Amino acid sequence: MSKPLSIAVAGLGTVGGGTLHLLARHAGLIEQRCGRPIEVAAVSARDRKRERNLNLSGIAWFDDPVAMAKEVKADVVVELIGGAEGVAKRVCEAAIASGKDVVTANKALLAHHGAALAHAAESKGVSLRFEAAVGGGIPIVKGLREGLAANGISRVTGILNGTCNYILTSMRETGKDFAEVVDEACRLGYAESDPSFDIDGVDTAHKLAILTSVAFGCETNFDALYLEGIRHVTALDISFAEELGYRIKLLGIARLTEDGVEQRVHPCLVPVRSLIAHVEDVNNAVMVEGDFVGNIVFQGRGAGAGPTASAVVADLIDIARGAKVPTFAIPAAKLAKLPPAPMERYRGAYYIRLMVVDQPGVIADVAATLRDENISLESMLQHGRAPTGAVPVVLTTHETEEAAMKRALERIGELKAVFEPPRMIRVEPL
Repeated sequence: MSKPLSIAVAGLGTVGGGTLHLLARHAGLIEQRCGRPIEVAAVSARDRKRERNLNLSGIAWFDDPVAMAKEVKADVVVELIGGAEGVAKRVCEAAIASGKDVVTANKALLAHHGAALAHAAESKGVSLRFEAAVGGGIPIVKGLREGLAANGISRVTGILNGTCNYILTSMRETGKDFAEVVDEACRLGYAESDPSFDIDGVDTAHKLAILTSVAFGCETNFDALYLEGIRHVTALDISFAEELGYRIKLLGIARLTEDGVEQRVHPCLVPVRSLIAHVEDVNNAVMVEGDFVGNIVFQGRGAGAGPTASAVVADLIDIARGAKVPTFAIPAAKLAKLPPAPMERYRGAYYIRLMVVDQPGVIADVAATLRDENISLESMLQHGRAPTGAVPVVLTTHETEEAAMKRALERIGELKAVFEPPRMIRVEPL
């Protein structure tokens, strides 16, 4: 029998526990597929006494995961602690410095320090793998890095956060407003007790930064990414979007432009006829545009113990087979420092919702403001009358520049007949 692949696992939470369960359940299948068994030599977690429903007999326990990464006699360290800084980063650095391969599900760490870790790993001749960091069980990293390696990639678009997708789906199906659905998502376990990282788009942004690097062969640049969450999306917006033939999704979009690499995360109106409009609940989907394959779609469960553990073990199987690939598809030393495309120069169509006094001349004032910024209207919706209160008015525009739209909205918000700041959502044709 070939020498087992020996691993040490840092973090025994949902994903760590799921990984050990999967390795035990499919031990025979895994050995058949990679030619040798995968054995857990050591683990580390914060609470040794916690009941985890795991058989840890014969496995070394380390209270200090960094010490484990340095000292354990294992081939691979699996980092499942999480967080961009602190212990998780030190675990990965210690493992690499000790000549061990690293498998991680840590999207925040890679978004902020991916290039540096890739340089360190490749200089030591070890692997840094992270399929589980993006899309749960969807093999999007492997798909980009290996399956589509012959293609020039021009665009990546994805629903990358199941929590936000569940919230937006539930709002559309039930008519409930944002806060009520968020509370429901927390009760059901689809969102953390503090869901800010999800609903403010940070989780999606971490994943997009990673996909951008793999797709375009550039260093991760999280700080250059445009970020906007879904807190301002209302049931009213979702209803109007449906009437206009769209659905609202939180998308991460990376695109090569003449001005540099565009990275943006924000709610979008997508056509109901598009495939991505029908990706519902906690599911994820990623669309990739390659010059020889055209559009490819990866879709499936984007989080949870099972899907994420599946991705972790897939990386371990590749290491056990002896597969060697550059961390971000090309050698770290050749990763480009692509300039970020300024968001102000983005061009697209827009959805605008106003709450206005129902009186003559209001729409004329709004239209005049848009005209002054050379913004052309495509459609307008207004239902009902409210002589003594505010009524919603929805406008959609033809393609225009972001900077012009921002200037127009600021001026519209200053009109006396406009009750609250205008709400704007970008339209993605897909």
